[in-house]
Amino acid sequence: MRGRGRPIVIGLTGSIGMGKSAVARMFRRLGAPVFDADAAVRAVQGPGGRAVAAIEAAFPGTTGPGGVDRAALGAAVFGRPEALRRLERIVHPEVGRLQAAFLRASRGRRLVVVDVPLLLEGEGWKRVDLVVVVSAPLRVQRARVLARPGMTEGRFRAVLAHQMPDAAKRRCADVVIETGRGRLVTWRAVRGVVRAAAKLARARRKAHPSRPHARDRARHRDHRA
Repeated sequence: MRGRGRPIVIGLTGSIGMGKSAVARMFRRLGAPVFDADAAVRAVQGPGGRAVAAIEAAFPGTTGPGGVDRAALGAAVFGRPEALRRLERIVHPEVGRLQAAFLRASRGRRLVVVDVPLLLEGEGWKRVDLVVVVSAPLRVQRARVLARPGMTEGRFRAVLAHQMPDAAKRRCADVVIETGRGRLVTWRAVRGVVRAAAKLARARRKAHPSRPHARDRARHRDHRA
């Protein structure tokens, strides 16, 4: 899936249990490179990761030879909003550096996908061309999440409290991909996004060959509260 110059950047997001990872795999099957922000977090927190020393300084006893002890770190920030914000101030810039490197390496591609769970909660939505929100009915979401090892209803609710509500995300989206209606429906929706992105890339090259990468998405601001 090659193009000329900078690619169309699709921002893929969705709340916990919505099926975002499955949608990301579909984009990969269609030839789109995907930046996985969760995998980037694991990399910067793993052995030798760039965030490990700063995390240990901020949360003593939460790291070891294998990098960050995820259970210990989770216990240190769970239910403590200020501690969570402190952790995010350490991790997010490092993940941002990896994403920037991914985008530099992807020049010449027609489109790429950045898979970022908190795309709309932060400023990431300003740096993409299309916002794609993955969504499913609450009953489907809950069943998926509570089937995960160690997950409880309380933890599920705590995660939801940290994320923008699904209804608000849907209002911010350029495209909503449903994952509660069968894999074929989801697959067709992903293919439709790829086709739309390819058309956008062709139109942009014709109309704005030197247009800056970031797009003004101020129209979404009213939906973020």
